[in-house]
Amino acid sequence: MSSDSTADGKFGEYGGQYVPEALMPAIEELRDAYERYVLENEDGFMDEFRERLRDFGGRPTPLQHAEHLSDRYGREIYLKREDLLHGGAHKLNNALGQVLLAKYMGKERIVAETGAGQHGTATAMAAAHLDMPCEIYMGETDIGRQRPNVFRMRINGAELNPVTAGRGTLKEAISETMRDWATNVDDTHYVVGSVVGPAPFPEMVREFQSVISEEARKQSREKFGTLPDSVVACAGGGSNTMGAFARFVDDEDVNLLAVEAGGSSLAVDEEEGVAPNSASLSTGGQGVLHGARTKVLQDEWGQIVESHSVSAGLDYAGVGPELAHLVDEDRVDAVNVGDDAALEAFHRLSQEEGIIPALESAHALAFLEQVLGPAADGDDEAADDLGDRIVVNLSGRGDKDLETVIEETDKRDIPNAPDMSEFAGGL
Repeated sequence: MSSDSTADGKFGEYGGQYVPEALMPAIEELRDAYERYVLENEDGFMDEFRERLRDFGGRPTPLQHAEHLSDRYGREIYLKREDLLHGGAHKLNNALGQVLLAKYMGKERIVAETGAGQHGTATAMAAAHLDMPCEIYMGETDIGRQRPNVFRMRINGAELNPVTAGRGTLKEAISETMRDWATNVDDTHYVVGSVVGPAPFPEMVREFQSVISEEARKQSREKFGTLPDSVVACAGGGSNTMGAFARFVDDEDVNLLAVEAGGSSLAVDEEEGVAPNSASLSTGGQGVLHGARTKVLQDEWGQIVESHSVSAGLDYAGVGPELAHLVDEDRVDAVNVGDDAALEAFHRLSQEEGIIPALESAHALAFLEQVLGPAADGDDEAADDLGDRIVVNLSGRGDKDLETVIEETDKRDIPNAPDMSEFAGGL
């Protein structure tokens, strides 16, 4: 089942181009460049992209057998180590591709949004690498909880623009970046950070990220002689999700599971306009957000509500249209885990495998515990569906989340967290 979009950028009922008329020339220019350079490899664009991914990015990333998790769950667990990509997350795949594409298009300036800061960091690195001026928009809430990435963006030469509107998170940062792009379309390219936005962004970002599943597919055959039974990835906007799934979509025997942020509850307070989760696939309805029709968190009047996740990178009120379509077609299963479970998984992988994961990735790991762990809820069908060989996309490393984890762990009863009270005043 291929989910490639049609010429108008539709994935079934989702996708499209819901943008101001002033942006349509830039959208059409980008569509033309995407088809020529990415799909047709004009002027050897994709050859250069893959060469730079190898030499600058450090690809391929390993597919690691997680011995201790495998023992814990009685299945063979493999981690696709995108945390080892240059910059510490999968985001570089797309950022490098788009900044390079902007150069081929003759653009002179880069703008981007960021939530957890990983996309902003990756874009700043790619822009420095390719000698392009770069401005990043980031919500003030996310700036407060992702200070290490703020510094990384600045040290790579990017200008950082704080966004104070709304809750100051990813949704507002995207809106401000789109305004900048609409004002400066002639010389500026907007590096969208996920499989969201108007066509051709969703399919273009998926193509740049599909290197994850291309490698995982080959590495699976090399390591255990066949394809995995399941591929599990966390889902916010969905870039690492679609990257991990893209080259497995046509393999009907491979289960694809998108793990959303269940936050503190799946209930939506429509009167207050707040969702204490970021589970658009699980609880959202059809609506238009940032230039595309997709599944969004909204109230009874169709207004976008504020989302929540302990993970800044999953704190978004929508999801990519292709992923929404694949869920509707029953090709991808949408599941979710809460904040506490993600924090427990963060500590568990750190202690049992020596890998500190991003809080985003911790949601995917928490799903394994929820279904296969010692205290699993007894859903034998869900456990059986996962099969014996499971690949989890470890989308990024957790350095950026340490301050959040320390603060949130202090507030909650996380059973496997280290006691930091004796170090509260420093040494």
